Amino acid sequence: MTMGRRLEKLRGAAPLALGGLFVGAGVLHFVAPEPFEAIMPRRLPAHRAFVYGSGAVELVCGAGLLTRRKWAGPASAALLLAVWPANVRMALDSGSGRLPAVADNKVLAWGRVPLQIPLIWAALQSRPGPEAGA
Repeated sequence: MTMGRRLEKLRGAAPLALGGLFVGAGVLHFVAPEPFEAIMPRRLPAHRAFVYGSGAVELVCGAGLLTRRKWAGPASAALLLAVWPANVRMALDSGSGRLPAVADNKVLAWGRVPLQIPLIWAALQSRPGPEAGA
């Protein structure tokens, strides 16, 4: 398989993988909101409302990516940009004992910060399928 063919396969699979990730994470926002609240920038009020709101948006974007809706790629990229400050907050707080369980690991926390870049790339690879609507 040529490099171009591999890249094309990756471009096709990336939004679907991200869609699955979003659906799983979106459900977790409602089932276990506390870890998400812990990584929110402290300046923001109403952490639980933001966690539920971002979870709902993740579910919608995930469904959009999985069904290849035209709006899903740009919306998912915007969501990833919007939650990036929480990932930075988590990295800055890691190792302090303030974060629950694995989130307090500096290596994992700092690893999430640059991970946003390939996730945004994956979102932007989304292209509508022949049966997908607007």
